[in-house]
Amino acid sequence: MSEQADVDGRVRPYDPQIDREALWKLKRGFELGIGEGTGGDEKGAVYEEKLTERYRDRWLAWVDRCVEEDPGCVVVAEAERDDVTGGRDAGPVGYAFVLPESLSFVWDAAVLNEIFVAPDERGTGIADALMDAAVECARSQDLPLDRMVLDVDRENDRARAFYERYGFEHWGEMVARGL
Repeated sequence: MSEQADVDGRVRPYDPQIDREALWKLKRGFELGIGEGTGGDEKGAVYEEKLTERYRDRWLAWVDRCVEEDPGCVVVAEAERDDVTGGRDAGPVGYAFVLPESLSFVWDAAVLNEIFVAPDERGTGIADALMDAAVECARSQDLPLDRMVLDVDRENDRARAFYERYGFEHWGEMVARGL
């Protein structure tokens, strides 16, 4: 794992009362970025197509249930603001989502479900702070095996390099089929 970086911002638990809309905006960025540069227009279109109002409501309700079970499983990062110049927009600029301990039997491990940093904030150390918080959350769980897993697109070189820096190694390959 890398050392804690100097972070332009702070990481805190997600608060559904104040972060709901910002989290959804970040989730959209995550989903729309999945196909970007890793599968052509078709892949991006598939992910964009699912982002309906119904999906939004269901996903946010699921996040709420996960946070109710484990308040630290979703964290958001806020960039520090420069009040003199006006700086960037206020609010969360990234998030990490570790599935609650009760779901660890899906993969016999902690699951880093999602981690995302807004493109304008990449390279600031926020991703490192989010990953540190995710690892801390995972370490607090009573797991079948002491490991954390995640799904990463094999064509996403930036993400793969980030995870490798944190000691993640290839562990099989997920396959899928349409229903």
